[in-house]
Amino acid sequence: MIPKLYFYSLGVWVLFIIPAILNGISTGIYAPYTDELLTHQISSVIFCMVIFAVTYFFLKYSGVSGTSRQFIYVGLIWLRLTVSFEFLFGHFVIGYSWQRLLYDYNIFEGRIWLLVLVVTATSPWLANRILGVPADRGSQ
Repeated sequence: MIPKLYFYSLGVWVLFIIPAILNGISTGIYAPYTDELLTHQISSVIFCMVIFAVTYFFLKYSGVSGTSRQFIYVGLIWLRLTVSFEFLFGHFVIGYSWQRLLYDYNIFEGRIWLLVLVVTATSPWLANRILGVPADRGSQ
């Protein structure tokens, strides 16, 4: 049986789409005052904070628990879903070129999208560690 942690966490990942869209829209507030790179960096950092906060509150109030290994798996699932969504939606729906999509991965150009992916992958495990949820309920 698959623990409900995986089902709940899939729902949380889908909910990440809402703050991602809101974060993209909110760049219009500060973009006129910054260059494109700084706008990208601010947006990325804000989204990292949102991802961690949503993950933390999800684990705190949902009642689901699991082992450290299960939370690592959740983070890796979120990572795979995020990268897949970014490339598939970005290329086939929005119409970005593959080069444009890969540009945000260039840390040597100051692009910090990789930070968002690291936070996405580690937030479930880290939030669980901070909350200190006992692992003995991991079969839920």
